[in-house]
Amino acid sequence: MERPEDIKHFSEAELIQLAAEIRAFLVDTVSKTGGHFGANLGVVELTIALHKVLNSPRDRIIWDVGHQAYVHKILTGRKSAFPTLRKFKGMAGFPKRSESPHDMFGVGHASTSLSAGLGMAVARDLSGEDYHVACVIGDGALTGGMAMEALNHAGHLGTKLLVILNDNEMSIAENVGALSKYLTRLRTDPTYSRTKAEIEQMLRRVPAIGPRLTKTLERVKDSVRHLVVPGQLFEGFGFKYLGPVDGHDLPVLINVLEDAKLLRGPVLIHLVTQKGKGYASAENAPDKFHAWPSAPKAKAAPSYTSVFSETLIQIASEDPRVVAVTAAMPGGTGLDKFAKVHPSRCFDVGIAEQHATTFCGGLAASGKRPVFAVYSTFLQRAYDQVIHDICIQNLPVVFAVDRAGIVGPDGETHQGVFDIAYLRTVPNMTVMMPKDENELRHMLWTALHLEGPSAVRYPRADGLGVDCSEPLCELPVGQAEVLQDGDDLAILALGPMVQVATEAAQELETEHGISAAVVNMRFVKPIDEALILSLSDRQLPMVTIEEASLAGGFGSAVLEVLADHGRSAEVLRKGIPDHFVEHGSRSELLAQLGLTKEALVADALRIVADRKRKRYSATR
Repeated sequence: MERPEDIKHFSEAELIQLAAEIRAFLVDTVSKTGGHFGANLGVVELTIALHKVLNSPRDRIIWDVGHQAYVHKILTGRKSAFPTLRKFKGMAGFPKRSESPHDMFGVGHASTSLSAGLGMAVARDLSGEDYHVACVIGDGALTGGMAMEALNHAGHLGTKLLVILNDNEMSIAENVGALSKYLTRLRTDPTYSRTKAEIEQMLRRVPAIGPRLTKTLERVKDSVRHLVVPGQLFEGFGFKYLGPVDGHDLPVLINVLEDAKLLRGPVLIHLVTQKGKGYASAENAPDKFHAWPSAPKAKAAPSYTSVFSETLIQIASEDPRVVAVTAAMPGGTGLDKFAKVHPSRCFDVGIAEQHATTFCGGLAASGKRPVFAVYSTFLQRAYDQVIHDICIQNLPVVFAVDRAGIVGPDGETHQGVFDIAYLRTVPNMTVMMPKDENELRHMLWTALHLEGPSAVRYPRADGLGVDCSEPLCELPVGQAEVLQDGDDLAILALGPMVQVATEAAQELETEHGISAAVVNMRFVKPIDEALILSLSDRQLPMVTIEEASLAGGFGSAVLEVLADHGRSAEVLRKGIPDHFVEHGSRSELLAQLGLTKEALVADALRIVADRKRKRYSATR
């Protein structure tokens, strides 16, 4: 399959056979490469129908979140690239505008498709063109406030827009909220079943043509449903509502899409699909098969996420004020374990990071100690709420910033490299990152004892296997930890880069006779000004190393301290340069970025050599 138009003349039987072949291909390839699995099996028929009815790329097909776009990639000429899926320099796991003209909008975060699609529809109208815009959004993503804002605007404008609601009853975690309950009512309303049965009985009594009419009715049964169970919510937004429709019945899907193309204004088609369709294990455990399960690896140490979870459970067991909040990611953040121990104190608000943040503000303003466990890139969506609803009021909310730093195969949309830059500039905020899993325990304890907002960032990685049995204690806020002193240069490191710095210093000492100080900075804000100034007084060159954006990162904070005190010092900053980091393994990406022991040793050797050369020149 090289072009989507190749299926335009396929018969119904050929399309059904194609769906079976695509499912077999996905099972075979994704089991080897890894990647999002269940969601793609659930949209095979939908994707085929979309490309059968629409003319991509002239017609715009936009995928919300994008982890369900593998079938779209297959049908648009990228089948041969699947062995490279989510690999370094290979095919992206999400739609990517630079990868194909059929990828209309780059995605990776939820609830964006309707806003982007409406923008394209309005641009079409302004340019006097007549192409179709179709947005595919899941029931989980529809809980996001941004999607609701777009629905409201689309209904107000009344422009032609096709929204396909892929209702698989299951996102990464169980959907929560009133909208989920509403969709459940639409799926299960007994009025539909009763009316359908009555119509069938009536038709069967018609002589000669009754059985044939009944068979026809069976083919269009989902079209009947929207007559007897109207989607009043969506009609209230100004949409024409069609559905619910069986999302795995290709002939019905094609007919409904063809009909929807002819309607004026915004149209919403409500599809009911099964996540993992065609693969029994994924059908029975859609949460576990959201992405293909990795082969279990022997682990020398627990992950940072699991240590966070266990520590929070321990603290909450002693402090009834502590509550936990997640935005549809209880499993990914470790709060599923917390919910089992403290069910009444764990809140999943759905895909709604903005609401989650201000919800935490309300909890904190009423005497609770909320911990919002959230991925670094997802917290970006709530930046205004962090400033306005938390920090201005100096409320004691703890942001447990998971996936901070290089994440890996999910690529640009998921690399957690900006949180230091966007958090450390906000007044009242304390920002910290542990060197190992034991320090994470103490940081969480420290954060929950502060009287203002704080962020504890930690990576998507396993710990170092250090002892985690010591009692929890408060760390001295704003004070770095000198792990070893040195006379030739100082390496100021943050988070996992502390281990890199320690190993580099050992190699510099044993193999090159260079004495390097190693500092675990741990607090980005407030930063240890006294330490930085003392290193400047000793005229030690400094290397800052962080798994975060160089622009606005902790290396920039070091330079600010020196500038504010009128000091000069040689400072080399190592971190994420001014470009987005593509997908690949964590080790490949860190090597590309120069955030390895080998790269740090090479930089230190150059710095020391340059320093000696300058001293030699000055004495001549």
